[in-house]
Amino acid sequence: MNTDKKIFAVGITGASGAVYGVRVVQSLLRAEHTVHLLMTEAAWQVFYYELGMDTTDRENCLEELFGKNDNLHFHTQQDFSAPIASGSAKNDGMIIVPCSMGTLAKIANGISGNLLERTADVMLKERRKLIIVPRETPLHSVHLENMKKVSDQGGQIVPAMPGFYHNPETLDDLVNFVAGKVLDQAGVGHDLFKRWGEER
Repeated sequence: MNTDKKIFAVGITGASGAVYGVRVVQSLLRAEHTVHLLMTEAAWQVFYYELGMDTTDRENCLEELFGKNDNLHFHTQQDFSAPIASGSAKNDGMIIVPCSMGTLAKIANGISGNLLERTADVMLKERRKLIIVPRETPLHSVHLENMKKVSDQGGQIVPAMPGFYHNPETLDDLVNFVAGKVLDQAGVGHDLFKRWGEER
């Protein structure tokens, strides 16, 4: 039983790397934290192409990935009545994984046309934890400038760059490394990968 339960918003956008977002949500739920899940329309398309999921029944899709869990709250992109849309609702931060360059640009410039963008804006204005996992390559200078803008406002940039010092043997090992680094920044314990200096 987790006695240090936290509340996180997790945004999944249409950038490649949907599995990173799935692994982060699964890990948070396994640790009994509360997750307010936000997905863009493009994210659903990526679920279809990258995860091979039938996304016509979205409720079933989420249940297949995360099970029936009272700690998971899914919000549509126009549900501005959700508690995460306001700074008066307490939470422990937001993770956007993966984050598309379009979403990053809007957050960096204070544009919030949907709940995901609004929630990120709330995190910045309330000085709460905002972790962005950009997934794009190569990057041009506007992408880099937008990352710097978010970083300057207190956001944390955690690129989807897996390490190899833990001698990964499977694709799952690489996914777990990135998800684990994200959870480290969120202050959430995990055992997704062996740390440098740990017995191998």
